[in-house]
Amino acid sequence: MIGDISSWIISIAGVVCLSVIVELVLPDGQMNRYIKGIFSFVIILVIIMPLPSLLGKEFDFSNIFNTEEIVADDDYLYQLNLDKTRVIREEIENEIYNHGYYNVKVYINCDIFENQLAFKSITVDISNLVISENAEHKNITKIKQDITEIIQSHIKIEEREILYDG
Repeated sequence: MIGDISSWIISIAGVVCLSVIVELVLPDGQMNRYIKGIFSFVIILVIIMPLPSLLGKEFDFSNIFNTEEIVADDDYLYQLNLDKTRVIREEIENEIYNHGYYNVKVYINCDIFENQLAFKSITVDISNLVISENAEHKNITKIKQDITEIIQSHIKIEEREILYDG
C-alpha cells in the first residue's frame, strides 16, 4: 500500500517536472497554451487513475467505451468510396491518354457500400479509340495489353476481370 502511494506521488511529480521543462523550452504563443492544457489534462489523469484501486473498487473502462455499438455511417462510406473510384478512374484514363490512346473510357465495377473497396471488374470502352502518331503500339492486342498494365499499376485486379468493349 505504501509502495503504491509512493509510486503514485513520484509519477505525479515526474509529470509536473516534465511539464515545467517543456514550458521553459517552448516559446510563448498559441502552441504554448495548447501544450499547457494537454499537460494539465495528463496531470489530472495521473492523479485520478489510482484512486479506484486505492479505494478498493474495481473500475471497468469497458462500460465507458462501449465498442460494440460502433458502426460505419453508410452515407459517408458510400460517398468516400464513390470519390475513391472517381479518382482512380480519372488517374487511369489520364495515364492511358498520356500513353497516346485517346477517347478511352474506363468503367469501374465495385461494391461501394463495403468498408474495404473491392474491385469486381473493369470495363474499358475502346470503341472510339484514337491512337496518336507517337504511340508505341499499333496492334490492338498490344494496345489492350498496355492498357491492362496501366490499370493493374493503379489497382489490384486480375487480368481476366478487365473487359474490353468496342
